[in-house]
Amino acid sequence: MLLLLDYRLALGTLQALAADQGRRVNPLSEEQPGRILHEMRFGRSSTVRGGSHVYYGSIDSTPLFVMLLGELRRWGLSTSEVQALLPAADRALEWMTASGDRDGDGFLEYERATDRGLRNQGWKDSFDGVNFADGRLADAPIALCEVQGYAYAAYVARAHFARDAGDMALSERWAQRAADLKVAFNEKFWLPDRGWYAIGLDRDKRPIDALASNMAHCLWTGIVDEDKAADVAAHLVGPDLFSGWGIRTLGRSMGAFNPMSYHNGSVWPHDNAIAVAGLVRYGFTAEAQLVASAILEAADHFGGRLPELFCGFDRADFDLPVPYPTSGSPQAWAAAAPILMLRSLLQFDPGISRGDVRLTPVLPAKYLPFRLDNVGLAGTRVAIEVTTSTSSIEGLPEDVTTIHEPRSPGIAIQLDGVASRTATATAGGMSTT
Repeated sequence: MLLLLDYRLALGTLQALAADQGRRVNPLSEEQPGRILHEMRFGRSSTVRGGSHVYYGSIDSTPLFVMLLGELRRWGLSTSEVQALLPAADRALEWMTASGDRDGDGFLEYERATDRGLRNQGWKDSFDGVNFADGRLADAPIALCEVQGYAYAAYVARAHFARDAGDMALSERWAQRAADLKVAFNEKFWLPDRGWYAIGLDRDKRPIDALASNMAHCLWTGIVDEDKAADVAAHLVGPDLFSGWGIRTLGRSMGAFNPMSYHNGSVWPHDNAIAVAGLVRYGFTAEAQLVASAILEAADHFGGRLPELFCGFDRADFDLPVPYPTSGSPQAWAAAAPILMLRSLLQFDPGISRGDVRLTPVLPAKYLPFRLDNVGLAGTRVAIEVTTSTSSIEGLPEDVTTIHEPRSPGIAIQLDGVASRTATATAGGMSTT
């Protein structure tokens, strides 16, 4: 999310995560070979779960690891730095296609190994964070919709790494896996009678039919079929999910809705930033501007520091965003949210490995003129400038060109006979190849 400030922070993050990547099977800490950790704790709370300061009970951290490495490639990470992390990415992919896919149906799903682990292992990891429209809790193993998007993006990223290395057979294999996942996802998770994606599939493969913000992450990763994207966008900014201060985690017509809950009706800035990235990716710029402006206006009422989350009461009922009593502030996700929203509204899409950078700003006029200096890219520093009529990038390497048109959300990948309608995911929210 902070790539626009310094993409090398992400490199350090990947290196740190790779150093503690799972190497053995430990049910108490939920460590498994190739798995990326969920959290590290120190001090008196360091042995809360599994007698270890490292806990691995996360279904999404592992595909996100591969996604981020793919994004850094596009920002111009050196070949040697990519090659140093690629073995960890391959171990992560091996975990995803083996332990992460518990029943071999192609979807990543989770179930805690012991009663000491997290009941839910996506980003909404509270015990009641995954529920049906009528409020019933879903039973594990659970396959979350957004996690399939992360996996899809990870597979496409690996296909591109293989293509860069000249291994077309391996590239074709990962591209085909991504294409197959996208087809299966849109078949199994889409609810045609509702016009939205199920939040997940439960242990009996029943769609968990609640209207929730999770599907915005699916826009971000490009797994959404283009003919379904308009319905998704409409629900994200419709009265059920959009409070006027941001997108709620759960629709207000849902059985478990509570605007003062942690994951069932509250507003999370980072969740909204990812939604903005996804909306821009599919061309819904007015909707993206609406959400971004709402979050930034909320920030004004928090003294310029966005909290971890705030309550999901309607703006029509409260003139100010209502604080969540125990919200973390400062909090890393929330602090990074405006940076991702800015990058998304700039449509700043590096493709150094292709020799281009795309810049097609859709910033609201009230933020113009705009200039951002000292943006790290491909070992140099560039400046982005936007006015009401022009946009430009200063300081690009001579062999890199600027393209002033957005990329399609779905991009055909041609690989030795495989023509798969896929789209590359990025940790920063743009679609690239």
